[in-house]
Amino acid sequence: MTAIYDGPIIDPHHHLWDLSLGRHPWLQRPVGQEADMVFGSIDAIRRDYSAADYLRDAAGENIVATVHVEAGWSDDVPLEESRWLDGLDRTNGVAHRYVARVPLDCTDAAARLAAEAENPRVVGIRDIVSWHPDPAKSFTPKPDRMDDPRWRDGLRAAARHDFVFDLMLFPWQMDQAVRLVAAFPETQFVLDHCGSPAERSAQGMALWRSGLRELGRAENVAIKISDLVAYDHDWSDESLAPVIEHCLDCFGPRRAMFASDFPVAGLHATFSEIYGVFRRAAAPLSLDEQRSLFFTTADRTYGLGLASNTGTDESRYG
Repeated sequence: MTAIYDGPIIDPHHHLWDLSLGRHPWLQRPVGQEADMVFGSIDAIRRDYSAADYLRDAAGENIVATVHVEAGWSDDVPLEESRWLDGLDRTNGVAHRYVARVPLDCTDAAARLAAEAENPRVVGIRDIVSWHPDPAKSFTPKPDRMDDPRWRDGLRAAARHDFVFDLMLFPWQMDQAVRLVAAFPETQFVLDHCGSPAERSAQGMALWRSGLRELGRAENVAIKISDLVAYDHDWSDESLAPVIEHCLDCFGPRRAMFASDFPVAGLHATFSEIYGVFRRAAAPLSLDEQRSLFFTTADRTYGLGLASNTGTDESRYG
């Protein structure tokens, strides 16, 4: 076993929100009436979550920069989330880059993407395609968006701006995803949350393992090892280890990155607990491999440009 990683960390997946703005419909249902989502009740995160809250949760973890991923901002006000993020104090490295939300099958997707591309902090797009047979757990009403010609037209428009595409799906959609990434070989895809192994039966995990193996063969796909506790509420190192190990076996450290998904992952674990799991899981690897998982893969994938500047003075990453 090598030393436990204690170098600089980029967190490539977290969210911020201000509920007073009224822009997050999924968080603003009456208390007790929210959907029983795949990660369970969301009551505990139905509160403002600011950069200061993130820094408090992440204290002591040596986070030098982060990537903010769209947080379900209302589609009625395109561009507003990115502009709101622009107005935050980012001298501490939080929200150094953004993955914005554009519904790729909307009639003005190309115009929305072009407008997002004018902001140099927007480096990626996410349009969640996660469909679940249980409507309460589904993020989209259509199971086959990735095969939809209009949606793919939107993805082609995103590709013209060299956007990374964050791909969030469920395992029974991975066959669609294999076709998708093959059809867009020049696009960099990032599979969110380990491919969401939500169905924990033997059959469900076998489906996840085989689908992940196929996606891992595509060189234009990377993976975020994130939010494991969303699918394993009674987690332990022993229960999470096989998922992490399979992700690494399929993608390798050069195409994998650890991420917090805070505050959502905070429903089931603290920030330090999550990164403790990551550090212990990575400990058998070389220090270069560990650095890839905690820093280099995210830096390269999202274009943060921090690889040559990894001191502890976080103010330089504003």
